[in-house]
Amino acid sequence: MPGKLWIALPILLIGTQVGCVRDNADAPPLRIDDSFSEIPLVALTPVFETEQFSRPLAFIAGPANAVYVVEQPGRIQRLLDSQPATLFADIRIRVNSGPNEAGLLGMAFDPDFATNSRVYLSYTRDNLQSVISRFVSHDDGLTLDADSEQVLLTLDQPKGNHNGGQIAFGPDGYLYIGFGDGGGAGDRDGNSQNKNNLLGAMLRIDVSGNSGYTIPADNPFAQVNGRAEVYAWGLRNPWRWSFDRQTGDLWLADVGQDKWEEINRIRLGGNYGWNIREGEHCYNAIQCDSRGLIDPVVEYPNGSDCSVTGGYVYRGKAIEDLDGVYLYGDYCSGKIWGLFPDGNGGFDNRLLLDTSLRISSFGEGSDGELYVVHHWGGIYRIVAAEG
Repeated sequence: MPGKLWIALPILLIGTQVGCVRDNADAPPLRIDDSFSEIPLVALTPVFETEQFSRPLAFIAGPANAVYVVEQPGRIQRLLDSQPATLFADIRIRVNSGPNEAGLLGMAFDPDFATNSRVYLSYTRDNLQSVISRFVSHDDGLTLDADSEQVLLTLDQPKGNHNGGQIAFGPDGYLYIGFGDGGGAGDRDGNSQNKNNLLGAMLRIDVSGNSGYTIPADNPFAQVNGRAEVYAWGLRNPWRWSFDRQTGDLWLADVGQDKWEEINRIRLGGNYGWNIREGEHCYNAIQCDSRGLIDPVVEYPNGSDCSVTGGYVYRGKAIEDLDGVYLYGDYCSGKIWGLFPDGNGGFDNRLLLDTSLRISSFGEGSDGELYVVHHWGGIYRIVAAEG
């Protein structure tokens, strides 16, 4: 898709609260407003146009200013400046990418990569088992030694959707792992509210040792009943999430069931409500007990928008008006929104772009600039609109 894509900014809208028992004093979730003013703020410009990507799912900044594009079938391509892409890894023989949401789903460089050369991958293999593995790159990020794999964690997936599997290191140096509720519909098995399994949860583990992993001492179930790996739970399908590089806040987009998509800020020991609630609304009931559940920061209804894709808080330098704004999108509609801090602890939600892209992911460069990953093969940089 050559050229730039852009539309104007919408008028601001702050949502009103829907009656629910709340355990905090945070502002109520915002609603989406798709009306527009006449002043465009951002546009998209294609990058790496000469390259061919097969179902790209992630764009990750790596060592030596290189970036890495993770492809769902099981390859990772390395790109540097205007040079042709090179193959960083090919583990297609190990990856089962047949189901729609399965495949090679995540990648993370160790914070100490410069000294330990470790790289972590998340993928699904045969019999729909999720795998978190550690590998080694012996040449400073040029290639990955596939024979160096050390499997750290496995999880059997009941269904071929909601497989989750994004991984990233937090500012605390621990590895975070997102898993969905096991798939199907409605979380019939109650996985997301079950503290004794790893489904429907954000996990946090310490991988700094030479084998396996250990549990951070402050994980909520490190010393009590429950799976010790769990950091937060009550999630349905945490497809994409990220850390704010400045504040360390963990922002997570949770894909909804039939009616509501939501954005959350994840905190240690938080319960985000699924399947008691979808967004801020009772699921499958007129009333529900919402005590102890954390409300989303923003929600929007299903329709032409139907699958939220989490992004990043913008910390780049190219678009001054986006500083501190959380950007996110929708896979089905291609829309991109921004959550602008309102100065009072809340946010104004603005529609920034209406595109025809299938937004599978966002990416953040080492300089804080943001990128959009088009599942059908393209990579775009978010830039200031001309005019």
